[in-house]
Amino acid sequence: MIELSSAAVSEVKRLRLKQVSSNTGRLRLRVEQGGCSGLSYQMEFETESSPDDRVIQSDDLDIVVDSKSLTYLDGIHIDYTEDLMGGSFCFQNPNATDVCSCGTSFNVASESSNNYQI
Repeated sequence: MIELSSAAVSEVKRLRLKQVSSNTGRLRLRVEQGGCSGLSYQMEFETESSPDDRVIQSDDLDIVVDSKSLTYLDGIHIDYTEDLMGGSFCFQNPNATDVCSCGTSFNVASESSNNYQI
């Protein structure tokens, strides 16, 4: 299960209106190798999906996740916060055993990020 806070949903909708002309883009959430801790979160909008994708509903948003990334993202809670320096998405991932200080990359104990293949 992937959960977005109401603030995160509002921000995703705002960004979708700004970036996707038809407002039908789905949020793709995935994990890629990289970042300070080995794995990093990636978010983007798209209109098509692949056969191995899973579509998860959060409010009235469709979140698309490939099966490999879902292994790392199951149970994640995504929030959005703002302060005087700007706004950012915050990831609370129960699968992460190591998180970088900026909060956008992580690692897991069960599988080294060096073995992660995209």
